[in-house]
Amino acid sequence: MARLLLSLFSIVLVAMLGAYAVWTQDRPAGHYLSDLRIQVALDEGVPAERGNLLGIQPELYATDYQSLASLHRKLAAYLNHARDLGMLGPKTIVVLPEHIGTLLWARGEKDELYQAPRLAEANQWLGYSNPLLFARAWLDAKSDDRAQDTRLRMKSHSMASDYQQLFGGLAKEFGITLVAGSIILPNPQLVDGTLHVGRGSLYNISLVFAADGKPLGQPQRQLYPDFVQRRYVQPSPDPQLQVLDTPAGRLGVLIGSDSWYPANYAQLNAKGCELIAVPAALNGKDVWRESWRGNPDRRDFEQLGLKPGEVTEGEAWQRLSHASQATVSTARASISVFLRGQFWDQFSGGQSFANHDGQTHPTDDGRGARLINLWL
Repeated sequence: MARLLLSLFSIVLVAMLGAYAVWTQDRPAGHYLSDLRIQVALDEGVPAERGNLLGIQPELYATDYQSLASLHRKLAAYLNHARDLGMLGPKTIVVLPEHIGTLLWARGEKDELYQAPRLAEANQWLGYSNPLLFARAWLDAKSDDRAQDTRLRMKSHSMASDYQQLFGGLAKEFGITLVAGSIILPNPQLVDGTLHVGRGSLYNISLVFAADGKPLGQPQRQLYPDFVQRRYVQPSPDPQLQVLDTPAGRLGVLIGSDSWYPANYAQLNAKGCELIAVPAALNGKDVWRESWRGNPDRRDFEQLGLKPGEVTEGEAWQRLSHASQATVSTARASISVFLRGQFWDQFSGGQSFANHDGQTHPTDDGRGARLINLWL
């Protein structure tokens, strides 16, 4: 009798494990619709032979990441609109926001993940649907926030491939230089022109793609992750910033809060930087109007000339940007582009702005995707 019960239990267990294995492999095709509209928030200057800096502030949702085709359709629609307005050319540098690539962790998942009301539940579905990837990543995780480290690490190989395929493809499709926002990956590096990941620490990086779809330079790692991300993202061990030759001029990339620090502008200046791209992101629906938090545990407020609470988040970003660094920066223009949208119960705020010839040009806080254009 005991043997019979054990046999029955084994059969049921095997059946359940088999059903679970089949369930984890089932990935329904994407069918969610998304708003593809975009409007011009800023069009500064007049068309000239020097080209232009064009920021795309998308309005994104978790369902936009159900497939690469869905995300491509949305971003290509924005670029097509810009092209119809005469804003795209061989000397156009397009800048996308921070973490537009990081969210590729959600690509190709089950419907339950996208339908979850809260990010915490979406994270649970991610683990349920990818048990082996989750287990391996958990063993490799090195950060203080091990759970978040695991979630970002577990699909890093596919994320790196998707990031290069999508954004390199868009650069080639539209014949532009594309600053592909940023993506968090473990020990990322380019090998023979292909983005690879390792098993080391997580870094927030940005890649620039040329009009032929190939990367320019190496991944630029963020120097100063914000105080939340530092629980799982490491600052770059190399303090050097790249300056890349593009058809529109020599370009530097400052990721997020890297754009606050005078020493970074001085370094770009020494390398002949003419244009600066700042992919940025802020967590919170109305965070732009809240008190500036700074980087609390860095204690470098004297260097920045601002203390937390003195100004709003928006005022701090604009005051610490290129326009206020004129004594050390020779760049003639910069653009700061923020990620906007809702990802489960989390909102991404911030208002994109541009600097040109020492003047700051803000945008309003309206809904929807925005184009921020500077003619050089």
